[in-house]
Amino acid sequence: MAQSPYESAADFAKYARKLREQALLKVEPQVFVPTASRTGTATRYPWKANIVTTVFWVGEQAGGNNPVPNYKSCWDANWTSNYGGFDTPEPSSRRNYIPASFTPRQNPFYCALPYNDVTHGQFKPEAPLVIPWFRTAYTEPGRSVCKDRWLAIRKGGRVCYAQWEDCGPFRTDHFQYVFQNERPKPNL
Repeated sequence: MAQSPYESAADFAKYARKLREQALLKVEPQVFVPTASRTGTATRYPWKANIVTTVFWVGEQAGGNNPVPNYKSCWDANWTSNYGGFDTPEPSSRRNYIPASFTPRQNPFYCALPYNDVTHGQFKPEAPLVIPWFRTAYTEPGRSVCKDRWLAIRKGGRVCYAQWEDCGPFRTDHFQYVFQNERPKPNL
């Protein structure tokens, strides 16, 4: 039996948490952050302003105002398992915004937008026409070019970053909002 360099399981867990925190600090997303306010001409990735959002989390059950469970995403049928567990939003169950009860195997900073570029294993007809990065991100038929895309989210003077990991809420067809200038449609 191999000898562990750690005196106890608690020492190993402490070391694992330290490694996780160091790894998360090394994540350097490539994102667009405007340095000036919007002008009359649209930029390639213009900010959306005054948008009301919903809160959701990996493993969330359907109920109340949430008709769709989040144990899977539009692109990952085993999202909860692949993520590493139930991502409770309760602050008491988190450490530095990350779940305290397990180490996520995917980025814990994720979001959803109301568009899915893939349906029934094929790209939607408009996808190559409306997604600005489609040609450079395309790898194979039916493999989303939206999943894992980094987004900047701004509130006041603060900016945070998240990866696009799911679609919604309520719809997955609103490319006019996601990639163009249309306002969000009301909930279905």
